[in-house]
Amino acid sequence: MNLMKTSIKTIIKMLILVVTVQSCNQDLTLQTFYVDNELQPGYTSLDVPVSMLKIDEEALTKEQKEAYESVDKLSMIAYVADDTNQDKMQAEYEILKEILEDPKYEELMRGNATEGKFVVKCIGDGDDVDEFVLLGHSFDTGFAVVRILGDDMNFTKIMQLAKVLDESNIEESQIKSITKFFK
Repeated sequence: MNLMKTSIKTIIKMLILVVTVQSCNQDLTLQTFYVDNELQPGYTSLDVPVSMLKIDEEALTKEQKEAYESVDKLSMIAYVADDTNQDKMQAEYEILKEILEDPKYEELMRGNATEGKFVVKCIGDGDDVDEFVLLGHSFDTGFAVVRILGDDMNFTKIMQLAKVLDESNIEESQIKSITKFFK
């Protein structure tokens, strides 16, 4: 009986150890990066439900309307650079790049400009994308990650919806913070 109690205690201790090691050993995800940093100095964050974009749905094409209805929300976290935090900004940017190197993120587009660079990635494929990620970086302004979250999104249709956003007057909405960062 005593041997049985000792064996059970040993098994329970081993299970606790395995669970502890597993939880400490998990890789950093984009979601944990957001949660860990959204209130940290230098960061600014914003969540915008798609309904706040104030888009006239009647003026949308069929593809644009499908894209609009497939998006649930936009989420952004940005690190604003200044003369005193360049090293910290670069270190944080490297963490994001490492997170986005995960094979679950498929690269769709990459670009460079004199002001900085960007990459667009997604989780999913074809007409079944659940998340688009835009990472933009500028040595002068900092970096921002915009997540477009939804169900069964399509990149081509989302790009058509982006044209509508460019043409609409979104200066009055919360999304102004996202577009301002990338100007």
